[in-house]
Amino acid sequence: MFFLWPGYLWFLLLLALMPAAYLWLLRRRHKAALRYSSLGVVQAAVAGRQWRRHLPPALLLLACAGLLVAAARPVARVPLPWARTTVMLAIDVSLSMRVSDIKPTRLVAAQDAAKLFLQEVPKTIEVGLVTFAGSSQVAQRATLDREALVTAIDGFQMQMGTAVGNALVLSLAELFPEQGIELADMGTVGSNGNRRARSLDDKAKPPPRPFTPVAPGSYNSAAIILLSDGRRTTGVDTLAAAKMAADRGVRVHVIGLGTVEGDVAAPDGMAIYMKLDEPTLREVARMTGGDYHHAGTAEALRSVYENLGSRVQVLTRETEISGLFALVSALVAITAAVLSMLWFGRIA
Repeated sequence: MFFLWPGYLWFLLLLALMPAAYLWLLRRRHKAALRYSSLGVVQAAVAGRQWRRHLPPALLLLACAGLLVAAARPVARVPLPWARTTVMLAIDVSLSMRVSDIKPTRLVAAQDAAKLFLQEVPKTIEVGLVTFAGSSQVAQRATLDREALVTAIDGFQMQMGTAVGNALVLSLAELFPEQGIELADMGTVGSNGNRRARSLDDKAKPPPRPFTPVAPGSYNSAAIILLSDGRRTTGVDTLAAAKMAADRGVRVHVIGLGTVEGDVAAPDGMAIYMKLDEPTLREVARMTGGDYHHAGTAEALRSVYENLGSRVQVLTRETEISGLFALVSALVAITAAVLSMLWFGRIA
């Protein structure tokens, strides 16, 4: 299905008049033709080849119709591979990721699943990697180099703390470098909700560039996949960071990893409390138009990553197709000219 710009709809009238004009020209030629003494002889000579007279002109008319449609700049909704698309993986590397309730450990399961995602996602899509614990870092900028990403995944280093909001903000900073998004501009928020006072250097920095908020989930050239096994203990408020993503139209697909209740023992026998903050993580996905998945096993985690990887292959977009009409019309016109030269020795 395609649509024409309203200002060019009068071209359709020309398309309807072109066959009528051709029939009028044929009648004029017929009236001006010479009278033969034996019309039967002429009819016998051209019997079975009358269609050759009309095929080149018909093809030429078809080519002209295609060019008129191309001039109207038609657009169509067609499935196309994502162009210049970026997916940011934000993966929790807090100390709780060493727990073995997901075999062999949460961290190893997350690493294996992330590598599977790299195999499933189309090779034309850039993937970046952000790790977070008490702070967040860009482990690998968005790239098509899958080997570099695998190397970064294998090099995870665990730390204390869980700064979920920082990971989202840093991912957005990577996706929109022109907007000047800085974690320092937002201050640091602890688990008690208190915000760190900004230094004089922070106040001297220019404010972030203004932007116009868009509908959540409407930005189809980027997505964030967030994996966490606990609740935020420091850093930017998670929902405030989700609001930033929603205002930019970026979907955040969230994976909650591990035990929801959080009653898990560490490998050294010391009990640690790591209750998964599912309500907040679900709200992040809802606010941004993404999906929430709970992965309680390594198999479930691999399945989530596999599904997410296969879902970002094609996208239906409204695309101008005037070039396609122009190309087809040119080929049809060339065909008409070649047939006319072969059959009649001239371009008619």
